[in-house]
Amino acid sequence: MSSVERKIENALKIDVKKAREKIVEFIKRKFESSKADGLVIGLSGGLDSSVCAFLSVEAVGNQKVLGVFIPEKGITQSADWKDVQKVADILKIEVREVEISEILKAFKMAIIGFDEKNVLAEANLKPRIRMTILYYYANLLNCLVVGASNKTELRIGYFTKFGDGASDITPIGCLYKTQVREMGRHLGVPESILKKTPTAGLWKGQTDEEEIGLPYDKLDRILVGEELGFSAEEISSAVGVDLDTVNRILDRIRRNRHKILPLQVPRL
Repeated sequence: MSSVERKIENALKIDVKKAREKIVEFIKRKFESSKADGLVIGLSGGLDSSVCAFLSVEAVGNQKVLGVFIPEKGITQSADWKDVQKVADILKIEVREVEISEILKAFKMAIIGFDEKNVLAEANLKPRIRMTILYYYANLLNCLVVGASNKTELRIGYFTKFGDGASDITPIGCLYKTQVREMGRHLGVPESILKKTPTAGLWKGQTDEEEIGLPYDKLDRILVGEELGFSAEEISSAVGVDLDTVNRILDRIRRNRHKILPLQVPRL
């Protein structure tokens, strides 16, 4: 193992118990200072939202956490609802379901010049519709919206701006995807969720790793290498990924940085 590889591996190691305590304290502090009555989480049946639910319940109690499952006919798998139910049963939280097919259809009919051929533009409507539903419940019940984006997604911009990236707090934004899985195992997240192929549910058969073009274990190591200040060549050699792919990921970080910046306003 080279020194670069060793440093990357060491940087990815976390004290899961300590990280859990810090995140729970973060949620509790933000919740108390906001004077909110509860937390709303969009539960997809995936790893990230499940981990957020476990941590949120630990922070504020199950009576103050509402899960919202927002499927789409023909896209969302039946296994996802089963996994949402597993999480809800373990944590004893209320879950409400809002199916978005008719809402999406209404958007398509109302938008002048809607282009069915632009798959990405249509796909990005879905997270923004889901965000609107979550914030409806947040407004209705005086709650904070808990975002489920992890550090990997935030760094490469793998989320929809003002969609699944919109939240009041983002408790696992400090954890890379591989670390989220470790946290999930530590928290007792069901095995079916831990082993599930990550997907944003944007279209039928869509998976994160296929869309990104790289498995998360490799992607996380590239991101950590960049964070440690190593060159693309050093990262390529240490991670075992070709240089073109490494450069593509590094370019994606730069291009999508705007997604996590505060509102851009001119100075007078």
